[in-house]
Amino acid sequence: MSYIKFEKSQIVNLEYSLTREILRTNRAGSYTSTTIVECNTRKYHGLLICPVDTLGGGRYLLLSGLDVTVVNNDRSFNIGIRKYKGDYFNPRGHKYIEELETEIIPTRTYRVGNVLLKMERLFVHDEEQLLIRYTILDATEPMKLQIRPFLAFRSIHELTHANLAANTRIDKIKNGIRSKLYEGFPFLNLQFSRKADFVHVPDWYLGVEYIEEQKRGYDYSEDLFTPGFFELDAVKGNSIVFSASTKEEDPSGFEKKFSDTVAGKIPRNSYLNCLRNAAQQFVEKRGDDTLIIAGYPWFGSWGRDTFISLPGLALARHRVKLYEAVFDTQVRRMKDGLFPNLGTGGNYAFNSIDAPLWFFWALQQYVLHGGQDCCNKYSEAAKSVLYAYKNGTAYNIHMRDDGLIYADAPGKALTWMDAVVYGVPVTPRNGYAVEINALWYNAVCFALEMAKVVGDKQFIKDFGYLPGLIKRSFIDLFWDEKAGYLADYVNDQEGRNMFVRPNMVIAVSLPYSMLEKDQMKRILDIADKELVTPRGLRTLSPGNRFYKGIYSGNQEERDKAYHQGTVWPWLFGPFCEGWLKVYGRQGVSKIKKLIYGLEDVMSEAGITTLSEIHDGDPPHAPRGSISQAWSVGEVLRIIDLLEEYSDKK
Repeated sequence: MSYIKFEKSQIVNLEYSLTREILRTNRAGSYTSTTIVECNTRKYHGLLICPVDTLGGGRYLLLSGLDVTVVNNDRSFNIGIRKYKGDYFNPRGHKYIEELETEIIPTRTYRVGNVLLKMERLFVHDEEQLLIRYTILDATEPMKLQIRPFLAFRSIHELTHANLAANTRIDKIKNGIRSKLYEGFPFLNLQFSRKADFVHVPDWYLGVEYIEEQKRGYDYSEDLFTPGFFELDAVKGNSIVFSASTKEEDPSGFEKKFSDTVAGKIPRNSYLNCLRNAAQQFVEKRGDDTLIIAGYPWFGSWGRDTFISLPGLALARHRVKLYEAVFDTQVRRMKDGLFPNLGTGGNYAFNSIDAPLWFFWALQQYVLHGGQDCCNKYSEAAKSVLYAYKNGTAYNIHMRDDGLIYADAPGKALTWMDAVVYGVPVTPRNGYAVEINALWYNAVCFALEMAKVVGDKQFIKDFGYLPGLIKRSFIDLFWDEKAGYLADYVNDQEGRNMFVRPNMVIAVSLPYSMLEKDQMKRILDIADKELVTPRGLRTLSPGNRFYKGIYSGNQEERDKAYHQGTVWPWLFGPFCEGWLKVYGRQGVSKIKKLIYGLEDVMSEAGITTLSEIHDGDPPHAPRGSISQAWSVGEVLRIIDLLEEYSDKK
C-alpha cells in the first residue's frame, strides 16, 4: 500500500486537488512542478523549467505542459486540463484519473474508454531533461496517442502573450522536433523513444489562467504557444518514452535511461524518506558552485537560509562533502565580512546581519558531524566576519563599547524578519536584536576555540576579553526578570521592545548560550504557551495587538502578516533543541510529538515535503512556497538530535 495515496473522489474534486502540488528537481537548478491533476495553477508551474546562463542565470519556463489525447474506437479523449476565464476548465481530463502514486515517481493511471494508460514522470539528475513514460496497460484494439506540447519560453516570474516576434518554425530531429521561440534561449528538443509523426499546426491558446497568482494579487492570465502535435500508434503492452530536453539525444537510450534513473531513487514510502528526498532537491550544482535553494518554486539561493538549513540537509545524505562544497561557494562570495543575502551571477545583495553569524553555527554543526580541519579551512573567513562586526561594516553594523552588535540602516530590515512594504520594514528591529547578539556571543566563543587550536595569539588578544563583556551587557539589556523572558530588540529611540517573539528562543538553543538554565526554562515556557503550534512557531503572540493570524491577500497584505503571527516550521529547530537542552530525555516525548506531527502535512500543499509557512490561526493552513529548505533541514536535524537523546542513559 502506498504511503501517500489519493482516492479518485479526492482527485476529481478540483477544490481539493488544485491545492496539492508535486515538485521534482534535477539537483542542478532545473525543476518540474504542477498540481496532482497536472493543471497549472501558478506561473511557476511547468514541466521543464531551467536556468539559462545566457539570460543571466535565472530560471525560465520552456515547456509549460502537454495535452495527451487517447484516440480509441473513433473517439477522442483529451486527458489534459487547463483553466480559462470564469472557472472554465478545458479539457477536463482529470476525471479520467483512476489512481495517483508518488512513492517513487509521480505515476497516474487513466481509464479512457477501453484503454488503461499509465503515465510516469521523472527528472534526470544533473541534466535539463524530463522523461515521461506512457504504458498501455490495457486496450481491446489498436489505438493512437496524440501529444500536443505547450511552450512558454519566459522567466518564471513573468507571463507571456501571443506575439509576432515568436519563431514558430520547428526543426525535425530524430523521432521528434526542436523549437526555440526567441533568441538567447536554448533549443527545446522534444523526442520519443520510437518514431512519431508530427503535424505542424502552430497556434496560440489564449487566456490560460493561474488560480494561485490571482489569489496572490498578481497578473494571472497568459497565452501559450503550441507548434502542433505528435501522433503515435499503440497497442496493449506498448511502452513509449517522451523526452523534453535542452539537448538532442539518441532516442534508443530513453527506455534504459528512464529505468536506470528510477532504480537510483529513494522511495517516498515513509515520513523520513520523504524528508530525505525533499532535502536533495534544494542542492543546486552550477559549475564550481554548490548552492542551497531557499525554496520552490520562486526562491533562489539565500545566504541566511543556506546556513540555517545546511546542517539538516547535509545530515539527510551528503554529510561532510556537501558542507564543504557549500561553505567554499559562500566564502568565495564574501564582501566586507558579509555573505550575500540573495542574488545571482555576481549581482548580490548583502543586506543580512545574521547570515555571517549563522555561518559560525553551521561550522559548529560541521565539526559535530565529522568535519575535519575546520580551523585551517575557514578561520580566515571567520575572522573577516568578526573583525568587520567589531570595527564596523555596511548597513551601520558595528560593535558598541558594551560589546554588543548594533545596526541601524533606515528603510532596511536586516534580520530574518525582513518584510518591507513601500520602503518601510513591517517589523522594524533596528538597534540591538536579541538573536543577533546571541549569535554574536556564540560566534566569538567558537572563534576563540578555533584560535586556540591554531595558536592565533593576536586574535585571542583582540577578542579574548569579549565573552564576559557580551554576557554581562546582554543580560542587563535584554533580560526582564519580572516578565521572565528576553526583549526582542532594544534601540536608542524606543528602548526595550518586549513583544513575545521566537527570536529569544534562538538564544536558548545555541551551543554557547549566555543564559542560566532557569532563564532558559522560563523563556521556553512562554514560547510554548504563546508561540508553539502543531506546524511550527508563531512569529508573534496572538495576544499582541499587531498579531495577524491569516496569511493571505495581495503582496502588501501578505507581507504585513509574514512575521506578525505567521507560523514558521523552521523555528521548531531552535525551540526543540532548546527544550532538549533544558529537559534532556524527559523532553524527548514532547519533541517527538511536535516533529512527527508534521507528517500530517505530507499530503497537503507540496506533496512529500514541508511548506515555508502556515497560518497562525488554526487549522494552520500551509502558505508560501510549497517546499522550503530550512523547514525540511531543521526537522531532519531535530530528528537526528532526538536519536542522540534517546540513546542517552
